[in-house]
Amino acid sequence: MIIENTIKKASQTLKNYNISSHELDAQILLSDIMGVRREYLITNNQIIISKNIMEKYNSAIARRIKKEPIAYIIGKKEFWSEDFIVNKSTLVPRPETELLIYKIINFYKKKKINILDIGTGSGCILITLLKKLEKARGIGIDISSKAIKTAKINASNFELKNRADFKVFDIGKFIIGKYDLIVSNPPYIASKDIKNLSEDITSFEPHDALDGGYDGLDLINKKKWYACY
Repeated sequence: MIIENTIKKASQTLKNYNISSHELDAQILLSDIMGVRREYLITNNQIIISKNIMEKYNSAIARRIKKEPIAYIIGKKEFWSEDFIVNKSTLVPRPETELLIYKIINFYKKKKINILDIGTGSGCILITLLKKLEKARGIGIDISSKAIKTAKINASNFELKNRADFKVFDIGKFIIGKYDLIVSNPPYIASKDIKNLSEDITSFEPHDALDGGYDGLDLINKKKWYACY
């Protein structure tokens, strides 16, 4: 089957399962499997897809039908125009978090600072800050050892291992050092509201990174948090 018809068929299948971004998702999955940009699929839409590619593509579409996030299927997510490795041990980075990066970079430009990133996940916040603030150093902590492993891989990919450190810590037990800047995107969804989130989130993203307790402020209210300042 040619690229054009393959994408149309996959897009319709995803649409039948009420996936609103069906066409975009179909394109992203195929371009990732083929190792090409999405634009290539448009300008070369009459190329016949190999059997091997089709098998991988059908498998990816089957995963998306079950509402698995695209980022987990392809194993990466763009954040601040860079691709970060993500998996089910890390939240999928959100575009709105980029606003935090923008404000921090403008404020600390050219300054030598020490940063603490609490609940670092994939490490995208700390790593992006260190890429933009060349005199800065930082440490990212997370309760998940798998998330920390992912963050370390990302730091290595961006050649920041000498300025970024990642450790497994519960914030309630982390009382070391002083920091010029503390950043965090902590769990902030009230436990009772988790069920109202989309299936993409509730069925696949790490629950501990979403559930903020009774009022969504459990982590923020921990006394140990303030001891870090």
